[in-house]
Amino acid sequence: MNANPALLSLSDIASQAHEKIQLDFADINPVIGVMQGMRKMGIPADVLTIDCLVTNKRILVVLHDLHPGIMRYQFIFIDQDPGDDYQEVASSDVTSDTVYGWIKEYFSVVK
Repeated sequence: MNANPALLSLSDIASQAHEKIQLDFADINPVIGVMQGMRKMGIPADVLTIDCLVTNKRILVVLHDLHPGIMRYQFIFIDQDPGDDYQEVASSDVTSDTVYGWIKEYFSVVK
């Protein structure tokens, strides 16, 4: 992957959270994707997605070159186009525990 350091770091953080989620929750099996296709369209940004196929939910994280040090994210459905209502967080505040919490809260199946 020809990626910027922020994307590589986020990918590592998401992988660590994924590992812990799989140990703690049998019904959540997130799928993590990294996309750099926006760059091919002239948008200087990378995207990380975390999908839950069971609930059809997606966590979308955008790293934009014009906003270094900031992650924009939103919780959507896989078959839904993202809206303009992104939350922002400092990249330095996002840890594997942060991503674990997002996955746990948003993807948990209510029984």
